[in-house]
Formats: sequence, C-alpha cells, structure tokens
Amino acid sequence: MRTWNNSEVVDVVGNSYSTVLIGDQIWMSENLGVTRYADGSPIPLVEDDNLWDSLDYNARAYCWYDNDSATYAADYGALYTWSAAMRGAASSNDIPSGVQGVCPDGWHLPSNQELTILVDYLGGEEVAGGKMKEAGTSHWANPNTGATNESGFTALPGGYRTNHGAFNTLGWFAYWYTSTNYYRNVNSIDPHRAYNIRLYYDHAYIPSASTSIKQGSAVRCLKD
Repeated sequence: MRTWNNSEVVDVVGNSYSTVLIGDQIWMSENLGVTRYADGSPIPLVEDDNLWDSLDYNARAYCWYDNDSATYAADYGALYTWSAAMRGAASSNDIPSGVQGVCPDGWHLPSNQELTILVDYLGGEEVAGGKMKEAGTSHWANPNTGATNESGFTALPGGYRTNHGAFNTLGWFAYWYTSTNYYRNVNSIDPHRAYNIRLYYDHAYIPSASTSIKQGSAVRCLKD
C-alpha cells in the first residue's frame, strides 16, 4: 500500500516533520506546529476563550490544545483558524492547490480535490479513514474502529477549538483544513466554511465534511 519517503521537512522555526509517499502524493505524517510563516512573519497566538470568540472570520490565529503546548504540541501540533492556515489566500480546489499558507516552502495546503485523490487511492470513503488512523488506543479512544495506519498517514485525534473558544474531542476526533471553501450547491459557495479531513474513533470511513473557518483545526501539508 505505502512507500515510505524517508526525508524530513523542517519549518521556519526549526521543527522537523516526517513524510510519507501515498500513491503519487507526499504528505507530512505529523501535524504542523509552526508559529510563524515561511518568511518569518508571526502568527497571532490567541489563548483567551473570549478573545477567540470575538475573532471575525478573517482573523488569523493559532493556539495549542487547552493552551498547553508542553502536553500537546509534540503529538498534535497547533490549531489554526482557516485564515491563518491559508495566510489570507483565496479558496482553491485546484491540483495542486497553489496555497502555501502556513506550510513550509515547497509545501501547500491540500485542496478538496487533492484530498479526494488520497481517499480514492486508499479505497474510498468507507475504508480510507481506518487506513489513515494510527492503530491502537495509545491516542485514540476505544474502539478506534478499523484503524490500521497502512497508509502511513498516522492520523492522531487532536480535537479542535470551537468558534467560541472551547476545546473539544481530543482522543475522539481529528480534523485538518483543506484550501477549499464549502459549496452548498454548484452555484453557492459558503465563505464561512471550508472542506476538511475528518476522522472518528468509532468509524473507519472519512466523510465529505466541512467546518467553520473560525474553528481551530490542525494542518497537514502536501508537497508541491
């Protein structure tokens, strides 16, 4: 199923990330934890619940789960608003997306079409999530249905931060942004929602799903 790409990528603040080749795509196999853009510009850290609640939909912000980097940063990386992850770029559903955003040089946020390529390669929505999740229950809650990690994606259940600043679902669910705004129908884009990668502790499937762009979500980058 997988062919490992043994290289590592290093972000602008010196964090290194393992990578994996899945089909024709090279993905980070760890969540991004960078606090600056590739040119060194800082991303605003927002810890206070009320301040997060007051953010508008275009606000750039990041945080650590429970505002506790010592406990959660190494395993789960940072949580970003969509605008922070995109660095203000417009929605893209291209292949490749062309949106570097918060990713290191030579990497980009995956578009929803690029996510579809991954899911199709792993056998479709019903089983792909299981092939992406880390096996066992060291991080995932029981029963971690269908988890084999045979893709090498090594998805961990890092939870998310709600629009209102609360932290939720660590150990239960995993979320990562794509670069693509949600389409309510073929003629209607919702500028306040984006497609995401979403995995569950009790399912092997990976649904086509979207989330509010004010949510704090993890990021996985895809090689250009």
